[in-house]
Parts: sequence; structure tokens; C-alpha cells
Amino acid sequence: MVLVFWGCSSKESHKDIPQQAVAQPPQGDPQVGMALYATCKACHGDAAQGNKKFKAPALVNTDGWYLYRQLINFHNGVRGGLPADTLGFQMAAMAKTLKDSVAVTHVVAYIKTLPQVVLPPIIDGEIKKGERAYQSVCGACHGPGARGNEKMNAPRLNGLDDWYLKSQIAKFKNGTRGAHPADTYGAQMVPMAALLVDDRAVNDVIAYIRSTTQPQE
Repeated sequence: MVLVFWGCSSKESHKDIPQQAVAQPPQGDPQVGMALYATCKACHGDAAQGNKKFKAPALVNTDGWYLYRQLINFHNGVRGGLPADTLGFQMAAMAKTLKDSVAVTHVVAYIKTLPQVVLPPIIDGEIKKGERAYQSVCGACHGPGARGNEKMNAPRLNGLDDWYLKSQIAKFKNGTRGAHPADTYGAQMVPMAALLVDDRAVNDVIAYIRSTTQPQE
């Protein structure tokens, strides 16, 4: 998810980036990543804390391997390729300013040096109902307490912006995310999101996820 980032890359560098990114990126250099992250600050903030005004989510609480995958997906047009997905479309253009997958690893490495943040609640919902729905729909992949499960390619959800989670569920539902043939993991989310049948069900699940949040190392 999760993301809203940063067009030009050479033909040679584009070859370096696979259509579907591997789950575990190689280690990057945070010092190099700090310079590259300068492009992201305007939306995502100096400390990658996010900015709701720009609809730019916090990045610091997100799994590093997932940040890597999604930046690669944006770079390749696996995400953000549809003009109807305005924010994703913008993000895809920004991601292309990163030369290659090595540059992506550097940015991710830098973000992961930043302190995690506690984000303010925006979405109201019933936690108990949300817990039942989460265990039924989401828990098998995203794990207890929404802490994520890399082996299942399911990222951590707790600690993320609740408004951003809601926006991404909506995109899975309306076909602006998870429709690209190379987005294997996004496609798996489409039928799961559809099981949250209305806005109230979505809000309840998100309220439960938010209730599990504890800053993690």
C-alpha cells in the first residue's frame, strides 16, 4: 500500500526492475537514500510521517520489503497505470525518477532508519464487529493483530493511516488496484475486499486494525 511518491529512466535501468518485485529486497545504503528521499519530502514529510492534506500516507510504519515491492510496482506501471487512479498515477510518475531497483533499495533503507510514529485516528467504527470481520476476512494472511506475514506476502496493517487503508480497500473494490496482470498479490486482495460489503463493514475492520497498533521495532 500502500504509497504516493514520485519521470524518466533509461531503457537500460528499466531492465533492472522486474515486473513483480521479489519480496525481500537487497540491502540499501541509507546515506544514499537520504539524498534520493528529498524528492519525496514535499508530500510524505521530512520524516516520512505522511500528510493527509496531500493524501500522502506515512511510510515509516510500513514493512521495508513491502515499500520496496510497491515502489517497483509504481515504477513499472503495475500500480498507478490507470488515469482514473489520480493519486496512483502521480505516484507512478514520481517513482520513475528513481533510476533502478538499487535506487529503490536505498530510499527504503533510509526510510527504515526514521522513527515510527503514532498516527491520529480518522475513521470511526465498532471494534468488536471489526475484529470478527478481520478474523474472518483478513487474519489468515495479515496475521494476529494485523502485524503482517512476509511469508504470505501480506504486509503489516496496524500503524498505517486509517484513511489510507480505507482508500486502498475502495481501490481494490472499484478495480483501480489489483487489475494489472502482473499484480499477483493485489489480485488476491480484490475478492477479499469485496467481502467487506459496505462502508460500515470497512470502517469497523479499520477501527479494529487501529486498536491493535503498537509501535514496532
